[in-house]
Amino acid sequence: MKAELKTIENKKSGNIELLDSVFGITPREDIIARVIKWQLAKRRAGTHKVKTRAEIAKTGAKMFRQKGTGRARHGAASVVQFRGGGVVHGPVVRAHGHDLPKKVRKLGMRSVLSAKAAAGKLIIVDSLESDGKTSSLKERLKSFGISNALVIGGETLESGFVRAAANIPLIDVLPSQGLNVYDIVRRDVLVMTKEAVSFVEERLK
Repeated sequence: MKAELKTIENKKSGNIELLDSVFGITPREDIIARVIKWQLAKRRAGTHKVKTRAEIAKTGAKMFRQKGTGRARHGAASVVQFRGGGVVHGPVVRAHGHDLPKKVRKLGMRSVLSAKAAAGKLIIVDSLESDGKTSSLKERLKSFGISNALVIGGETLESGFVRAAANIPLIDVLPSQGLNVYDIVRRDVLVMTKEAVSFVEERLK
């Protein structure tokens, strides 16, 4: 499939041929959801923790005599019924990450790229250049009608562009190696350089 190639000033620079197997498949929303769930699960620290009855610093002596008080039978004060006692079935330190087959991850990436392309939310530029000023970059993005976007550059990003974009809300900039399904979905428009397209097609073909 063909796509229009533009400059960062929103001027036509030519055309680019995109692989149908990467940018032209029928999107699988269920696969996209699985990949996002996998990504977010890996981010979780899993450091939540409560103390069990065995970890409570209370005496193990019997609270009062067994009979004659008119109260229920109790032993140690560390039981879960009492304030300051342990917590039963509470969270423990653990990893929340789970495995997801590489084929599924690749299909998720192809699906989300194809969805952006089909919706007209994919913009391909020849390069990312900037004088490092936020105001001038805002004007360039405004010419595209962009206010919420993920920008994917090459293997190394131009420092002036990164510095200028850092001050613009809802604009994220990542190198091609950092491209991921979650960040694509959370932004409205996907902007990619020619170099990023080549990298993605090589990775997903």
